[in-house]
Amino acid sequence: MLPTERKRFTDVQGFPASDAGSRLDEPALLWDSRLEELDDRMRNLKLILSYDGSDFAGWQVQPDATTVQGTLASAIGRVTGEKVLPQGSGRTDAGVHALAQVVTFVTESSVPTANFVKALNDILPASVRVLEVKEVAAEFHARKSARAKTYRYRIYRAAICPPFLARYVWHYPFPLDEQAIVQAAGLVEGEHDFTSFAAVDPERGSEGAPVSNLRRIFSSSWDRQGDEFIYTVKGSGFLHHMVRNLVGTFILVGKATLQINDVARILEARNRSAAGATAPAGGLYLVDVEY
Repeated sequence: MLPTERKRFTDVQGFPASDAGSRLDEPALLWDSRLEELDDRMRNLKLILSYDGSDFAGWQVQPDATTVQGTLASAIGRVTGEKVLPQGSGRTDAGVHALAQVVTFVTESSVPTANFVKALNDILPASVRVLEVKEVAAEFHARKSARAKTYRYRIYRAAICPPFLARYVWHYPFPLDEQAIVQAAGLVEGEHDFTSFAAVDPERGSEGAPVSNLRRIFSSSWDRQGDEFIYTVKGSGFLHHMVRNLVGTFILVGKATLQINDVARILEARNRSAAGATAPAGGLYLVDVEY
């Protein structure tokens, strides 16, 4: 990576405004680290990041907003003296949390990886924690190298939601046929076009053309854990709002507004208006990324 290219980013809020529009798990319009130009002085570092997304405008840096990516970029800059834009495995939305977001960035800094953990956590707000830093091969990229991601969505079913949980679950105390929801979840497994469960605004590729909404879901299941009803889904990738739209649709099945087999019909429709409303962001977590 050339030093002049690093200077393209003047500060946390100074990244090009045009970079703010790309979506979750699609080819980024953001500038990526020039891994092909790595020399012996450069290191490719992989971070495992956990964050409470409640007070952030999502992962991806954007003008006049506090984001996880921008906050992390600022902290890295204070440690290394470099202007770099760390790349995440996916772009979580405003209010969405992460247990193990994977991040990569290239640096000339010789700071030991263990010291990076301590230094970054000393700078970052308490809502963002670096769990691990390790040096990886030059070709490894948090997003491009990912093979599968797991998300979890938490619904709190009791009549009263404890105040210390309110930001981290969707409180839904109303009657639901939970067994019907469990059965419906399996219908989205396999490879499908998930247009019906994507955000209304279409995804765009690097040339501005619409991208494929085809995704493979490896597992999709609900589980009761005390007062929580939890959805866990693992897939090859996810469209913008896809998990939250799936949850909103499953809720309609639980209310008997939709029948179980309607989920398959909605998939075939490839029409966002056929599916349910988008579930609130606070109940969603990026749990794991596999490579």
